[in-house]
Amino acid sequence: MRIAIVIAAALSGVAALPAMAQVQAGVELATDERRRGISWSEGKAAPSAYARIDLPGGFDIGARVAATRGDPRHGGADGVAEPTIGYSTDLGGFRLDGFATAHLFAGARGKLDYGEVGASASYSLGPAQAGVEARYAPSQDAIGGDNLYLAARGRVGIPATPWTVTGHAGRSSGSVDDPLRAARLRPGGTYHDWAVGVEHVTGPLTVGLEYTGTDIANVRDVSPFAVREHAGDRLAARISLGI
Repeated sequence: MRIAIVIAAALSGVAALPAMAQVQAGVELATDERRRGISWSEGKAAPSAYARIDLPGGFDIGARVAATRGDPRHGGADGVAEPTIGYSTDLGGFRLDGFATAHLFAGARGKLDYGEVGASASYSLGPAQAGVEARYAPSQDAIGGDNLYLAARGRVGIPATPWTVTGHAGRSSGSVDDPLRAARLRPGGTYHDWAVGVEHVTGPLTVGLEYTGTDIANVRDVSPFAVREHAGDRLAARISLGI
């Protein structure tokens, strides 16, 4: 209930912005809120909402809120709010992006908020786009050390159709100060994740289906944050509406 109130408040704030503002916003429902191949919603369906405002000079600010459904990975939090500030520019045919994001958890048992920074570069050729990204969370008590995520991504629109095929492969690594909390983002230590999906876009409506997988072993873990049973192969669907 609390996360629904947060989502409603976020959308109300977007609606109140001046008409001249360059705003992107939307709502989404996913059968599982998955990040880097692991569930953030205990394998359950999760609603979310987002908004982004493009500012002069290539800067932007935005936020996303999503239900986490009491997932032990985040201390039983009801939801997460993720404010972001970013910068993007085009250079020689490449799109370059940089950002800083805070992950703020509502209803968590303990101090589990953390922040990260990231950068990406992508190149588009016709209906195809390929890119690489890096995300780094400096050492913080909430995640038991630091965390580095490196990934390659691609997407190809099928000409003359509303279908797009997507895919990515990534690697999570980092230092360990607290093994119990480090298992929150890296159950079992350094791991790899991958995904392949398809999207159907009709105006503001997007329907997607994605298979995600990791090489995380589904074995017993002493960390209450690991939740390894929700870190294996999974097929998840989502539907989103831009406003």
